[in-house]
Amino acid sequence: MNTPHFPETSADINDVLFEQIAVKLEEQGYVVLPSALPADISEQLLQVLAHQDETDFHEANIGRGANQTLNPFVRRDRILWIEAQMTSAKVWLDWTEQLRCYLNRRLFMGLFSFESHFACYQPGDFYKKHLDAFKGQSNRVLSLVTYLNRGWEPDQGGELVIYSEHNSEEPLTKVLPAFGTLVIFLSEEFPHEVLAASRERFSVAGWFRINTTHMDNLDPPS
Repeated sequence: MNTPHFPETSADINDVLFEQIAVKLEEQGYVVLPSALPADISEQLLQVLAHQDETDFHEANIGRGANQTLNPFVRRDRILWIEAQMTSAKVWLDWTEQLRCYLNRRLFMGLFSFESHFACYQPGDFYKKHLDAFKGQSNRVLSLVTYLNRGWEPDQGGELVIYSEHNSEEPLTKVLPAFGTLVIFLSEEFPHEVLAASRERFSVAGWFRINTTHMDNLDPPS
């Protein structure tokens, strides 16, 4: 007797992906998954981009809160924060919320919230080596990056270079910004940089945060 086959639901597919992420985070603190972001989410993020004007993007700062400054010697990308009122971004925000809940159940990470923005790098733009969070000084715990660039070729540059916290000279890995690739890593432990590219480069960068708000003192997003 043949066992009936039922098609996988999106929840099943997400759980498989989320478990891959959890296992790699547990083993090595970072994960790189080419073409892993579900296609409907990538397409919806492209739709959000298509409805934005160039003037909606602003030059990215370094630092946090009142200490934010522009420094074109460190980074030259332009960003646009993803807000809940961006209708087409709902599928992205729902998916990252599912991931947050899964990682909390699986790894007990205590992730409280998520923030993300689009980043646009023009040809020649870069972001020098940095950490997304310094130990004990930030509530960013887990960094997530995905890419929205179709047909990216290796000779076009623009790689994300990830280093070990114990050796910031020798790269652990270099990631091409190819469409749908997912990169997730512990924010305090992996210095990284974005190399210049020969074509326009779009990504989404996000951070899962813990809640370090104390009484009436809010800990704002960077």
